Parts: sequence; structure tokens; C-alpha cells
Amino acid sequence: MAKNETDQNMTSEVDDIVEDEIGIEVLVGDAMADGDPETVLRIIDDLHYADVADLLERLSREERGQFIDVVRDQFDPEVLAELDDTVRDEVVGHLGVREVASALSELDSDDAVEVLEEMDEAQQRAVLDHIPDEERTLIEESLSYPDDSAGRLMQREIVTVPSHWNVGQCIDFVRRIAEEDEGRLPSVFYDIFAIDARHHPAGSIALSKLMSARRQVPVTEIMDEDMHEIDVYTDQEDVAFLFRQRDLVSAPVVDRNGRLVGAITIDDVVDVIHEEHEEDIMRMGGVIEDDLYEAAISTTRARFSWLSVNLLTAILASVVIGFFDATIEQIVALAVLMPIVASMGGNAGTQSLTVTVRALATKELTGSNAYRVISKEVIVGCFNGVIFAVLSGLVAWVWFESVELGAVIAAAMVINMIVAGFSGAAIPIVLDRMGIDPAIASTVVLTTMTDVIGFFAFLSLAALVLI
Repeated sequence: MAKNETDQNMTSEVDDIVEDEIGIEVLVGDAMADGDPETVLRIIDDLHYADVADLLERLSREERGQFIDVVRDQFDPEVLAELDDTVRDEVVGHLGVREVASALSELDSDDAVEVLEEMDEAQQRAVLDHIPDEERTLIEESLSYPDDSAGRLMQREIVTVPSHWNVGQCIDFVRRIAEEDEGRLPSVFYDIFAIDARHHPAGSIALSKLMSARRQVPVTEIMDEDMHEIDVYTDQEDVAFLFRQRDLVSAPVVDRNGRLVGAITIDDVVDVIHEEHEEDIMRMGGVIEDDLYEAAISTTRARFSWLSVNLLTAILASVVIGFFDATIEQIVALAVLMPIVASMGGNAGTQSLTVTVRALATKELTGSNAYRVISKEVIVGCFNGVIFAVLSGLVAWVWFESVELGAVIAAAMVINMIVAGFSGAAIPIVLDRMGIDPAIASTVVLTTMTDVIGFFAFLSLAALVLI
């Protein structure tokens, strides 16, 4: 009786922590340190596999190994698809080839491909060798397509029916598969696809329509022939754009011969959208995608090149300042005020840059409206430049009791804010046309422009007006 009471108290404590999503990793760490695997298993018993993945990512490297040892027999394969790449490598290494292969065999093909594509070639081959032949063939076909393509993203498990069947035949067919070979059905699907004799998609049938129609109704009467077929080589960004534009839930994927080879569902597209946005944000900051979980030396190496480029641009700005060293020596106030101009230009340019890069990523910015976007940013820069010119000019006038100095910083502010607006919009567009990812290179170019122009405009005007 006492033991049951203790278990109930522990269950209540675990439920409270899980509900609050606070301190789960602490409780798990303490349980493993105390040699209490039952508590660990009790904690994760009611957790969603995505929450288990989050838990694994928050544990230390040593604790992850202990955790895998404890839950090895109850390890949910779905966890692998949710892990950060760096953490997944650790987990895969600790599980071992055979257990990883067994786990991947239970996943849908698209999730299995997502896990396998991040492995090195030798490890990938070793895992594939332990996967049953039929499943391995599907996975290898998906891996043969380019990275970030629809072929890598698609789910190979799809339900297809002949286009001459009726509703009753389709329902009976799906039920028979579920009873005889559940592995042939995708874990989640929204449509079944009617195909012709050449295995070309003839239409898609929403499950809602299928289940609400009478059994004798031909599928040709309820299927949607206006499908959005996706070529297997289509880039995943274009796939995400199509789903967003057409409000799709799923779409068929066809090879170059028009044969149906798979389907993409909205859950995978949501992951793509998140991945692409995260990648753009990380690149704009000059860091790698999984920087949070990388070792310190790897993170240092990855950031070094970016910081080196920034050092060169800073030296270039310093060279411009050096041209006016005599002017600065005569008027010390210039050294105090000149960072204001460069800083305001840099921030204004970053605002324009962020909007433009996002518009390019979402395909809202095209060749037809590029001129309008750039013109708008120049006008915004002009308006803000005038407003902040008045403010900074008044500050300089009152601070240093010099109307001329106030006029100089005001004029330089207008010039640099206009340049910042133009550069923030134009630089990403030009880089995109050159085939260079604007999320990576735009910030460095913009910083150089606003710093050099800001310092040059301010100091050259000061040399002309004040000396």
C-alpha cells in the first residue's frame, strides 16, 4: 500500500513538472544520478516524442548517453526525426547501427531520409545495409535526389487506386491494406490518388469526400483533377511557396516521365518553412544552423571567417577616417560625433535590408516591383534623414555651441540615411541576381557602405565648412 502511495506521489510530481514544461531535464538528471531508471521511464511515458527530443537536446553530452541507455528498449523512433542534427549524431552513435536501422524501418520514408541524409557516407551505408530490402530501395531512391529537393522531402508511402474504381472499392482497399500490411500506409495522409494505366496521377480524392460519398459513386465524380503536381527535382523553397500560395494540405510528386512517385504533406512543409527562415536568420548573423549545440572550437572556427571579413571592412572605414586625421586633430568634437552618423545609417540600412531579404525569400519581391521597392526605401531614408538631421543638428549645436557643426552633422545624416535606404534594398536584389545568397553577404556589404559613406560625408563636409 505504501509503495502504491509513493508511486502515486511520484506520478503526481512528474505530471506537474511535465505540465509546466519546467525542470524536466533536472528531474531526469537527478533520477539518472541516483540510479533510478524507473523514474526516468515514468517521466517520458506520457511525453510526446517531440518533447522527448527537446529533453534530449537540453541534457548534457554525458547525460544523453545515460538517458539512451535507460530508454533504449522503449526508444520512440519518431524522436530521431525531431532532433537537432548535432544532437542526433550523438544519439545515433550511442544507439548503434542495428538499433538505428530498426528505428528507421518504423518511420515513414520521408522521416527516415531526413535522418539518413545527415550521416556521413560510411555510416549511412552501414545503416542501410541493416534495413529490409523493400524499405531500403525506397529510401535509396529518395536519397538519389538532390539535397533540399521535393524528392528528398516526399513521402514514398502513398495510397493509389485505379481511376475506374468506385468509392466502395477504394474504401475496401484501404481497409484491407490496414489489416494485412499496415506498413504500406503512411502514418498520416489526407488524400488518395487515382492513377491511370501508366501510373500517371489522374486526380486526388480527399478522404472527407471519399467517406461522405455513396459506395457506388465512381471516383472520377469526386476526385479533383486540378492537382498541383510537383516535379521531383523542385527546390523545397518552391514547394513551400506553392503550398502557401494555394493553401495545400498535400500534393503529388511526379518524376520526369510524369509517373507518381510520392506525396508531400503539410507537416513536412511547415518544417521546411521553419528551416529556411531559421537558416536565413542565422546566416544574416554569420553563424551556422546548429551553432547552439556545436562544440566551442567548431563554433569559433565557423564564426572566424565572418569576423575576418568584418575586420577588413572596419579597416576600410578606418582608412577613410585616416584621410581626415588633420581635420579631427583641429576639431576634437568630430571624433565625438562621427559615430552617430555611421550608427544611424547602419541601423536604418539594416531595417531596409531585413524587409528586402524577407520579400525575396517569400517571392513577394520580383523584377517587376524591384524599382518601386528601392524607390520607397530611398524616400523613407530621406524622410527619416531629415527628421534625425534636425535632432542631431540641435544636439551638436547645443553641446558644442556651434551652428556650423550642427549643420555639418545634419547634412551628413541626410546623405547617409538616403544611402542606407538605397543600399539596404538594392544590395540584396543585386546579390540575388548574381546567384549569391543575400542573407549571407548583404550585411557585410551594407555595413561597409554605411560606415564609409557616413564617415566620408561627415568629415569631408567638416573639412569644407569648418576649416
